[in-house]
Amino acid sequence: MHPLLDLQNIRAVLTRLEETIIFALVERAQFKINARVYQPGALQIPHFSGSFLDYLLRGTEQLHATVRRYTSPDEHPFFDDLPPSLLPPLTYDAPIVPTRININRDIKAAYEREIIALFCAPGDDEQYGSTAVCDVACLQALSKRIHYGKFVAESKFRQAEEHYRALIARGDRDALLAAITDDAVEARLLARVGRKAAAYAQELGDAHAPVVYKLDPSLVVRLYKEWIIPLTKRVELEYLLVRAPA
Repeated sequence: MHPLLDLQNIRAVLTRLEETIIFALVERAQFKINARVYQPGALQIPHFSGSFLDYLLRGTEQLHATVRRYTSPDEHPFFDDLPPSLLPPLTYDAPIVPTRININRDIKAAYEREIIALFCAPGDDEQYGSTAVCDVACLQALSKRIHYGKFVAESKFRQAEEHYRALIARGDRDALLAAITDDAVEARLLARVGRKAAAYAQELGDAHAPVVYKLDPSLVVRLYKEWIIPLTKRVELEYLLVRAPA
């Protein structure tokens, strides 16, 4: 099997992304919700009609596109109108089948409408630039983690190809979803994320002082349980249906 599909390698990537996501959320949580950042036209930008976050996220992706970021199979942009890379193309030894699967629109909608309110205090502190910079980091980390489901799905497919092909041929999406679900693995993941969030989000002060968190660790567990895991499995399912059509 390709080294990138080795379960130990996949687990290592996903583990690092847990830390990236937690640290990004800690940074974002220091600012209030600042709803104007997400409302088109709330902050006037010459010759741009989208939200302030859209402006910064699109500009960031345009810059990153010039250095090949979105030619990598594990990166997925939120915008389509990106410039070509200034660097010569690389040949990636990617083991996954190329697809057009990209659910960033839904990731961004969930982030703006539900996730931010979990971690940030209500209100407006006018820290719009810092808020949007943190949002870009959060969205990029969430996108990479969720779309890594393609690698997870390919690994599972190769380990039981006949089984998966049979489920896909029957069009049994429920059985396919059950096949890619491992409750024990998910339980261990949630427990690990909770421990990490408790460690990384803790304010280190006097040893005898009460524990204070920069964000509630249980909310990071909830983020994984209600959004990251289901959206990752959605990517896995969509990938398998394209990877091995009936």
